[in-house]
Amino acid sequence: MYYYTPFVGTTYPYYPYPVAPQVPFPTYQEASVYPFVTRQQNIEGQATWTEGGRVTQCNIPWSTNEYMTAAVGDNAPYQCGQNLKVRNLSMPGREIIITVVDKVPGYPANRINLHRRAFIALGADPNIGVMDVEITPHLELEKEKWGKYLLEIVQSAYPNYSVTDYNAIDKTSISADQTKETFDYILQSQQETIKVRGNVIYNPNTDRVISFDLKEMTE
Repeated sequence: MYYYTPFVGTTYPYYPYPVAPQVPFPTYQEASVYPFVTRQQNIEGQATWTEGGRVTQCNIPWSTNEYMTAAVGDNAPYQCGQNLKVRNLSMPGREIIITVVDKVPGYPANRINLHRRAFIALGADPNIGVMDVEITPHLELEKEKWGKYLLEIVQSAYPNYSVTDYNAIDKTSISADQTKETFDYILQSQQETIKVRGNVIYNPNTDRVISFDLKEMTE
């Protein structure tokens, strides 16, 4: 059964997920926020958390990328499956890459509803229920199909780490039916930061993977 929890001083017509205990949101001048959203630049807003659900408007499960996932407002410019970098403004250095898996009618464009695991990965206490964040669209990764493919593998291979950044390193044509692409991923745990390099070799004619590998890099 769908229900919503109204925030203090605010009423939303619809909200499909139960969220954590709420505290009042700061007051924002929406007119100054939305132009930044439209241009897909960095925006500051708030993040709440949810346990997710079985059905999403994007038909993408909340378990994608080891639950590093989120829902956004249906008036936000973010697309289903798009990757966003979310940074905890109260804790420098705590940021993760999440995947948009659902859209919520009537939810403000400068707010994001993270899966509980993603909320915790940002260093926030679920009992607080809300945190200030910066949201950055990762347009480079959106262009890199195989970078997103390796991202999911890296998330699964390092379940106690959060991916905080990435770089496309190289793309090489090995033969007419083999192309190799290389990406670096920065991973963060409570104890350390590591770099993992991923390689994928695929057939560009069929888009079928031939092989892939991951390797931890040392400075």
